[in-house]
Amino acid sequence: MSITSEKQLPEAVAAWRDPELDSVKGTETPKDPNKGYIALLGWSVNAIKAAQKFDRRYIVVAPEWAADFCTANNIPFISWDFVRLNDRSMEIAEKLKEEGVDVAIPLFEETVEWSGAINSVLLDSPRMYGQSILFRDKALMKRRAQLGGIRVGIFEEAHEKDDIVRFMKRVNQTLLKLDGDPDDPIHVKAFDKAGCLGHRMIRTLEEIEHIPDEEYPLLMESHLSGWEFAVEAWIHDGKIQFLNISEYVTLGYSVFVPATNELESWRNAITKQIELLIKTFDIKFGLIHPEYFVTADGEMYFGEVAYRPPGFKAFELIEMAYGFNAYQASMLVFDPKSTKEEVAAFFPKEVVDAKGYAGCFGVYPRRRVVSKLEMPKECVDHPYFVSHELHEPTEETVPDRSAFGTHWGLLFFFGDDPIKMRDLLKAQEDLDFYV
Repeated sequence: MSITSEKQLPEAVAAWRDPELDSVKGTETPKDPNKGYIALLGWSVNAIKAAQKFDRRYIVVAPEWAADFCTANNIPFISWDFVRLNDRSMEIAEKLKEEGVDVAIPLFEETVEWSGAINSVLLDSPRMYGQSILFRDKALMKRRAQLGGIRVGIFEEAHEKDDIVRFMKRVNQTLLKLDGDPDDPIHVKAFDKAGCLGHRMIRTLEEIEHIPDEEYPLLMESHLSGWEFAVEAWIHDGKIQFLNISEYVTLGYSVFVPATNELESWRNAITKQIELLIKTFDIKFGLIHPEYFVTADGEMYFGEVAYRPPGFKAFELIEMAYGFNAYQASMLVFDPKSTKEEVAAFFPKEVVDAKGYAGCFGVYPRRRVVSKLEMPKECVDHPYFVSHELHEPTEETVPDRSAFGTHWGLLFFFGDDPIKMRDLLKAQEDLDFYV
């Protein structure tokens, strides 16, 4: 790739130049023309940095607002707005095909459907688009799982508030609740959003009134009492190449990898569940991020599965713990030109090859009014503390959290004891970072 001089760039574009990027320094890893040419769908600077240090050609497909950054930093780029699939949807697939791209990799939830549509053209596999819909529509996903013999809770779609009222009453009737007994909670989730976005736990009928009309339709689920955890599994040729178990401390707040010995003792059973998932969803390659529950009696229930990098910087945590770059791992297993030998040589051995335990915590302000960021000594003075991504508040009044809410930034930790890590992450919930 030719390197553009900063003097050749308009001032407004040159302002985006990052002198630390390999594409600017001229230290980018040479690309092997015999290996795959990859399109990264969406925007992730960490994915771009990984691609620059990898031996595959790549191109970024992102909205127009990324154009100046890519121009300033010598990043190959095609502009595309990921609005709903429409009559022009085939255009980006044809553009990438003409460019010589072999495969498209989704970087966030909203590009999963696009990757399926594009790869159905690039790989001449029409079923891939239908498969991507299963990864996006949580109701279809649950039905497909049921058809494959995967254990799931009770679920239905809700188009209005009365649907949720009926569902909650039916669930509690099924559980033989008597008058005066507290209702068992249910969960409502957006059909096609990532992680905790749009996710609410409903404990009383009155709470249903607080759901805005624009959030419908929703998926309703029965509550599963159990140990919730996540998996990141890289798949090549229909087989698991690396399986990480991410242990949640508190859902929506904290996670660490690898898991404690207690959760890792379930690895064989978890592996069998992932193999069943691969078979049920007919997954030949790529990275999947499913979530499960283990109940007190040892049964494993499927929550949902995503076909893109997980949130809470799990890829970065995996790199801290194991040393390999998880974005490069995804490029490797997506690439149709990767060999079995190359894939096998890339991944370390789960758990035993980990250098330690990496965790992160999502900070939510605990006060209604804040004026500044103040890092607690209990956090920054701990030997496991690594760094944070918190910023000074831009307004004093903290907005009400909708559903599970969105964190204000992440804290990162690394250490050699999983129990200490778990307790440390839990302890962050009692600290004030914004005062």
